[in-house]
Amino acid sequence: MAEFDTIRTSAGARSAQIDEGLRAHMNKVYGTMSVGMLLTFLVAWAVGTSPELLGVFRDPLTLRPNMLGWVVMFAPLIMVFAFSAALNRLSAAGAQLFFYAFAAVMGLSLSWIFVAFTGFSIAQVFLVTSIAFAGMSLFGYVTKKDLSGMGTFLMMGVIGLVVASIINIFLGSPAIMFAISIIGVLIFAGLTAYDTQNIKGVYLQHAHSGDREWLGKAAIMGALQLYLDFINMFMFLLQLLGNRE
Repeated sequence: MAEFDTIRTSAGARSAQIDEGLRAHMNKVYGTMSVGMLLTFLVAWAVGTSPELLGVFRDPLTLRPNMLGWVVMFAPLIMVFAFSAALNRLSAAGAQLFFYAFAAVMGLSLSWIFVAFTGFSIAQVFLVTSIAFAGMSLFGYVTKKDLSGMGTFLMMGVIGLVVASIINIFLGSPAIMFAISIIGVLIFAGLTAYDTQNIKGVYLQHAHSGDREWLGKAAIMGALQLYLDFINMFMFLLQLLGNRE
């Protein structure tokens, strides 16, 4: 009986340690994501409110990107693929630095919104996005339902959105943009819940390994995933709800 109590106590201690580690892991994920988000919006605001800086990337009147603007527009997408490919070769500190560099470049690519939309509507949409993101992320964290089946479907939806968005750059159809925005909000809301559950699951699967370096890099990757969910949800909501200048 004493031996059973010892085993039960030991198991309870390990469970409590994993729960504490999970909270610390998720705090790091959300904290890193928040710093990246702050960096993105500071860079976007600094460039978007300066006609001279914005003019380096876009025509100040039409907001059409020049050659450098096209590079900046697609640079975040290239950096995401590069980050995924190089993650195993990076240290946790290197991965974090890469993430912050990515967030800054994303700020450059989004700087035009401070000319196209009113500052009040940007702040308003940011608040709406924050509430929606928090709700979906909390759902993904606490739900007992396995959301893994959504992953493939949602990623196919993302690919479809990217293709449709590129095509509409040349078509310039408001109706297509409206449809893309609505579908985009729904897809990235779903991805927020899915990614949150996946981040939690990855930690629980590897918590016993004790590999702090790997877990550190996993937290950075999780921060990147949730960051992308938030940014995309924000941009699609801005297209739907934002008041243009």
